[in-house]
Amino acid sequence: MRDFSKAAEEYSENGFAIIRDVIPMDLIEEARTHIAWLIEKYPDVRPEHLHHPLIRNDAFWVRLISDSRLADIGEFFLGQNVACFTAHYICKPAFDGQPVLWHQDGAYWKLEPMQALTVWLAVDRSSTENGCLRMIPKSHRLPLHAPSLRTDTENMLYSTSNEDIVNEWVEKEGIVDIELNPGDVSIHHPHLLHYSEANTSPHRRCGLDIGYISTSTRISSDGLYLDPVLVRGEPVPGINNYRAVPRYIPGETIPFAGHEEWNARPDVVDTTAGTAEASPIEVTQRMISRLREGSVAR
Repeated sequence: MRDFSKAAEEYSENGFAIIRDVIPMDLIEEARTHIAWLIEKYPDVRPEHLHHPLIRNDAFWVRLISDSRLADIGEFFLGQNVACFTAHYICKPAFDGQPVLWHQDGAYWKLEPMQALTVWLAVDRSSTENGCLRMIPKSHRLPLHAPSLRTDTENMLYSTSNEDIVNEWVEKEGIVDIELNPGDVSIHHPHLLHYSEANTSPHRRCGLDIGYISTSTRISSDGLYLDPVLVRGEPVPGINNYRAVPRYIPGETIPFAGHEEWNARPDVVDTTAGTAEASPIEVTQRMISRLREGSVAR
């Protein structure tokens, strides 16, 4: 495992850290192909909302979130038993990419205890020009505050954290821009205050936003969360149900390096047979509707 001790010091002090050169460009190119395929498949969904319901039975998506280099980060910060309970592409198109107002991830997550970590993988270059993440150092020491509905201005989560708290912490600690190259990763604490501005530049800004948890953390599901995918170690009995690893099926995902051997994995099952799940687009639309109502996110 790579040495993450410097990142751990920064994370402990500030609530976030940057880890460079995590994912190689061949896999980043596959992720870009996957995003283009999803955008074509779901033309009525804004690319900021390529949520996990659209890809929960997608072999490439599982391959990416369970990549050993990302799982190493999850294990280092959460322990040897790690699962992914949410992950979606936040893809801000050129010129009209939506902002994400100030928020704490954990304020939207129904987790007990809050043993979680956000891992943000840059698929494109992420800069101040095209709406990179911006974080308030040390704000992870705050308790979680319920977000307020915010629909008077366009924004991806339709909500924001308390403006007085944000202003107080900005004045006290300032704001750090998280500029990343493709393949870089940033991590942040579920209590950390962060946001990102609109993308009005001619350059797309896309990343994969991953929520990892310790398998000792219980997900209080209301039908909008993914049953977690085990990415490292073992589940804790009686805590959560885990999704099976989906088969590689041509037309149901993109071809990717190693897809010929994917179905030979012992944990792969046919997730398309005998299921009564709501359609991915229905679940995604329900998530977005409830975001607009201020009742749920992610």
